[in-house]
Amino acid sequence: MDPASRSTPLPDLVLWRGDGCHLCDDARELVTAILAERAIANLPAPELLERRIADDAEAQRTLFEVIPVLELGGRRLPLALRAGPIRAFLADGLDGGPGGGGGERPDLREA
Repeated sequence: MDPASRSTPLPDLVLWRGDGCHLCDDARELVTAILAERAIANLPAPELLERRIADDAEAQRTLFEVIPVLELGGRRLPLALRAGPIRAFLADGLDGGPGGGGGERPDLREA
């Protein structure tokens, strides 16, 4: 799908990260590669925004033990470390996959 023809904007894709978190750095590289794959396949690929949990007291309290965390349209994927769950999370939130593109599963956890 041509991004210019999209009638509604994509939700922000947020990577919540901690300072000095090498797993967060790995997650950023993996998510960037997956977003590039989606763009090549003409699938919706939002820009990746990074947020530090240290800048948000609530995020630090709730996310510290499960970073890196991806957030898309109010849904979260804690421990976003593997390609399969990240791809499924993006498909679910952007392509109308299982869960209807959003609200039914606010938190997905890796099995």
